[in-house]
Amino acid sequence: MAVTFEEVVAKLPIEEQEAIEQLTQELMAEYMTLQDLRKARQLTQEQMAKSLGIRQDSISKLEKRTDLLLSTLRGYVEAMGGKLELRAEFPDRPAVILTGLADLDE
Repeated sequence: MAVTFEEVVAKLPIEEQEAIEQLTQELMAEYMTLQDLRKARQLTQEQMAKSLGIRQDSISKLEKRTDLLLSTLRGYVEAMGGKLELRAEFPDRPAVILTGLADLDE
């Protein structure tokens, strides 16, 4: 009979369970789709649509797109109460945050 991951973790000391949970949350926070992010913020597509002044089906389409304008992405993130930052990473230097792009439509 197969043993699930949850069953294995449940047998570990509480400190190890907490460490696993923290690492899981950190890894999940690094890679999220727009849909994952919206759900993590406990928002529905309908709530996002109302906040952005568009229809719910437009939110569904937006979340499935692989190519967005920065201004569209910024608006989506801000509608959730967040702030969008764009950074460039290079192997030979620390990451840099790109500025001046957020003001494209202002």
